[in-house]
Amino acid sequence: MPPPLRLRPRLTLEQKNIYISTTAIRLSSYSCSATKRGVVNITIHPRHHPTVFPTRSSSSSSSAEKGKRSLPAVFVRSGTSTGLVLRATDLPPCVSVTEWRDILASAMGSPDPVHGRQLDGMGGGVSSTSKVCVLAEADGKVDVDVDFTFVQVGIRDGELDMAGNCGNMSAIVGPLAWDWGFVKDKMERERRRGREKEREGEGDEAEVVVVRVRNTNTGKIIHSRFKVGGGVERRYSPVGEYVMDGVPGSGSRITLSFIDPAGAKTGRALPTGNPTDILSLPDGTKVRVSLVDVSNPGVFVTSEDLGLPDKKNEMLLTPAIVEADEGLKARLEMIRREGAARMGLDPDVQSVPKVVVLLPPLREDGVDLKCLAMSMGQAHKAVPLTLALCLGVAANIEGTVAHEKRKGKKKEEEGEKGDSRSVVIGHPSGTVEIGATFRDGRIVSADLHRTARVLMKGEVYY
Repeated sequence: MPPPLRLRPRLTLEQKNIYISTTAIRLSSYSCSATKRGVVNITIHPRHHPTVFPTRSSSSSSSAEKGKRSLPAVFVRSGTSTGLVLRATDLPPCVSVTEWRDILASAMGSPDPVHGRQLDGMGGGVSSTSKVCVLAEADGKVDVDVDFTFVQVGIRDGELDMAGNCGNMSAIVGPLAWDWGFVKDKMERERRRGREKEREGEGDEAEVVVVRVRNTNTGKIIHSRFKVGGGVERRYSPVGEYVMDGVPGSGSRITLSFIDPAGAKTGRALPTGNPTDILSLPDGTKVRVSLVDVSNPGVFVTSEDLGLPDKKNEMLLTPAIVEADEGLKARLEMIRREGAARMGLDPDVQSVPKVVVLLPPLREDGVDLKCLAMSMGQAHKAVPLTLALCLGVAANIEGTVAHEKRKGKKKEEEGEKGDSRSVVIGHPSGTVEIGATFRDGRIVSADLHRTARVLMKGEVYY
C-alpha cells in the first residue's frame, strides 16, 4: 500500500470546491487542515494516489498549467474510430459541459482553429479520431453494468458535443467494463448464460460473456457480447479472426445489440410520423428526405433527389469529391439543418442529426444499399455506426427512401420475393451488415459486429 499522500495544492480557502478522484478505488480516508495563511493541506490514505482537480480558474491560469496536469486514461481503437477512455471517478462531476471542456479538449489537442490537425493532443484531426468515452459503474437501480457517456470533441473550436452516441466507440465499453471490475456478478453471469464456445473456432478456452451498457447520451441500453480468455483473470481477449472493413488485420468479434433503439433523441422512429418529408431549403429549392431516429437520428436523401448525375458508378460520390465541392457541402448542411428543425432538434448541434446520401443501386454481390455520410461537417471515410444502424432499420420501414432503394435492388436481383431483416450497407471503406429484429411492428433491437482493442494506457496530459 502506498504511504499516505500529503498534498499542498496551494488552494486558498476561498476556492472551496476541490474534486478528488481515484484511479481504481474510492478513498479510504482523507483529512483537511488549513495553515494560518489559508493554504489547504490534504492528507489522503488510498491504495492508489488520486487526481485532484481545483475549481475552474481564469483562462490565463489554465493556459499556464497546460501540459503539467494529467489523469489516467486508455487510448483505444474501437470499430473504425479511435479515442480516449476515462473513468468518471477521475473527472470532476459533469454538472455542465464546461466542467469537462478544459480537460477533454486540451487532452485531444483542441481547439485548433487554424490547422485543424490536433497535433498538440491525442486527436487525429477528423471526427472519427476526436472522441472520448467516460465510463462509470452503474448505480444498481436498473439492470445494467456500466454507464457510458460519449463526447465528441470539436476539432477547431474545442466544444464538447454530447448530444448523441457513437456506435463505433460503444464496442470497447463492454470489454473495458469487464476488465475494470464493473461487472459484479461475473461467476453468476457465466453460470446463468452458460459457457458458449466462440463459433469462430479460436480455441477451447474461449468463452462468450455479455455486459449490459447504458448510454447516458440517449438513455438506451446496449448488450455487448464478446470473448474472454481462460485462466483466473478471464480478461477480454482481443485476438481473433473476425475481419471488418476499414480496419487492417483481424480481431475478436464484438456483437452489439442496441435494445429498443427507436426514438433515441425524439422518442419516435419516424419523428414527423411520415416515411418521407419535403424540406424547403433557404435557397428556395425543395428536397425529399426520410427523417429517421433509430440509435441516432439521420436525414436520408438520395443522390437523384439531390440532382446529382445518374451515373451508376461507385466513384460518383466519394469523400474526396465531396470535400472538394463546397457547393455540395453547403447544400448538404442546409438539408441537415432543415431536417433537424423538422425533427424538433437543435440545428446548431452538429452531431445530431447527420445527413446521409444514398447512391444509385449497385450490382455488387451482397450489397443492398450504398451510402456516403457527413459527420461534423466532413465527408466520412466509412460510415458512423449509429447511422448505419439507423439506415439498416430504415431500409425495413416501408415508404422510406432507404426502403425504396433496397426494394429496387431486390427486384432487380431477386424478383419480388424475400424481405430479409438483415441489410448489407456499402460505404467508402467497404461494407457493414446490420441486423434488425421487429416484433408486431416494433423495433426490438438492431445488431452489428465490431472489433476493438486497447492501444495504450497511462497518463494523458492536458
